[in-house]
Amino acid sequence: MTIREFREADWPQVWPILREIARAQDTFAYDPDMSADEAHELWVEPPPGLTVVTVVGDRVLGSAKMGTNREGPGSHVSTASFIVAADARGQGVGTALCRFAIDWARQRGYAGMQFNAVVESNRAAVSVYERLGFRIVGTVPGAFAHPTLGRVGLNIMYKEL
Repeated sequence: MTIREFREADWPQVWPILREIARAQDTFAYDPDMSADEAHELWVEPPPGLTVVTVVGDRVLGSAKMGTNREGPGSHVSTASFIVAADARGQGVGTALCRFAIDWARQRGYAGMQFNAVVESNRAAVSVYERLGFRIVGTVPGAFAHPTLGRVGLNIMYKEL
């Protein structure tokens, strides 16, 4: 498994992963009907941010985007988002991407990393983030309309770097 910078040639493999996750409506607050162009604009971070992919051979298993969480007085805190292909989940892809993002942020001198909206019912992601040192600093009750669970909370998670 290799993590490398996203190339435009990767988009035909990244887009189906992102589309499936958006359409499931159970982990990301993304428009399930967004077009490939809208998704590309949302996912591919312009510099100084970064988008990466995890690959085995020529196959993209997942992707991450990372950058500054807020501009101005909040620019010392980074953020990141992660997607993993359904058949690659549970194999350490998300954990590897998260570790990569943490290292990227540390190397750039960020004071911390904040995840703004982790769906509380997404136990796999919450567990990975907690294992890597993130903690839930707050939860917005009922802020996410889950397709089967109804309204669930969105966790704000933070790790000091």
